[in-house]
Amino acid sequence: MMIQRCSKLPENFPVTDDMVKDSLRGSSLKQEMKKGNIFLSDYKMLDGLVGNVVNDRQQYLTAPLVLLYSNPHGMMLPIAIQLRQKPSKENPIFLPTDSKADWKLAKIFVRNAEFAVHEVDFHLLRTHLLAEVFTVATLRNLPPPHPLYKYAGVGGESLATLLKRATASLTYSALCLPDNISERALENVPHYYYRDDGMKLWNIINKFVAAFLSHYYQCDAHMQKDTELQQWISEIFTNGFLGRDGSGIPSSLQTVTELVKFVTMVIFTASDLNNGQFDFGGWMPNYPSALRKPPPKEKGQTTEDTILETLPDVSTTVNIMAVLRLLTQDSADQYPLGHFPENLHDEEVPCKLIEEFQKDLRKLSDLIEERNKNLELPYTYLNPKNVDNSVAI
Repeated sequence: MMIQRCSKLPENFPVTDDMVKDSLRGSSLKQEMKKGNIFLSDYKMLDGLVGNVVNDRQQYLTAPLVLLYSNPHGMMLPIAIQLRQKPSKENPIFLPTDSKADWKLAKIFVRNAEFAVHEVDFHLLRTHLLAEVFTVATLRNLPPPHPLYKYAGVGGESLATLLKRATASLTYSALCLPDNISERALENVPHYYYRDDGMKLWNIINKFVAAFLSHYYQCDAHMQKDTELQQWISEIFTNGFLGRDGSGIPSSLQTVTELVKFVTMVIFTASDLNNGQFDFGGWMPNYPSALRKPPPKEKGQTTEDTILETLPDVSTTVNIMAVLRLLTQDSADQYPLGHFPENLHDEEVPCKLIEEFQKDLRKLSDLIEERNKNLELPYTYLNPKNVDNSVAI
């Protein structure tokens, strides 16, 4: 979720053509940027944060910059890593041509940064905390008979600083998948199944929401006069997004089209992001929760022993694996997207719309399963069968 297309290197990331010539196979950064093949992951959100103390031992966290190349074989690979935001002699740019140990440790620090950002921003904030925002606003402002009520409610210090930074930078467009993909210019990246499956799922949800809301709001004026609905969106803007105009979150809704997009975002966002965590984090070097040694300040000093001494200790590893396993397990009250534990409607039109919604989801599920038969590593996380109606853990 951090990757975006790069058309110009940040000033604090002085990668040269000579550094990456082997990775680009004779091409240049300028040429590959023009083709749209260079991408950047910038973890500046972590800059200045201090690692936690685990088992009475200080842990270390970096704010890396990662340059990636989408090669002719359809693979996106890292080609340069700088572990701190400010370039200096003690902050070298690590390359695939460095020693295996140097390059491996640099990638481990990046994966640790990914763990921090994913768990606090994309998992905690964008899944659990936003679901709470939408639910509380629904319970406070919409009476049970309201059509939206029946669906919208389904469902150390550095950590606090990171959460504040993530909240301050969160935007409406980042939560709306079509806008998010467009802003990061990832439309043409090959084998990006989160985008491919996610866009199909978004469109199915959007189709259902549009038909459902149009049944109750025949015109924009009807919706504008719904004071309970306007209070609902106002509370989400004011309390959930701290009244930040820069967030792009609407403080009022003027058209049914605006409402449809917002409710689509709510349903898509409230769907669970827990499913794949153990797959990625069960092997600790791929997703380390904490690192016991500071990042290297020069090349050529890292050994395999250094890497083992940097990775989390056995106790931390086992505890994190247990947590990630728990987050991945199905809960007793879990329902797949589009399936509801209660009969929310007895009206003919809404019931038919729900049936059509479920039918569309089954078609997408079949489509994904058919594609996955030809993949070495099947992508199953956005198969509607595996997507919860709401956050279940």
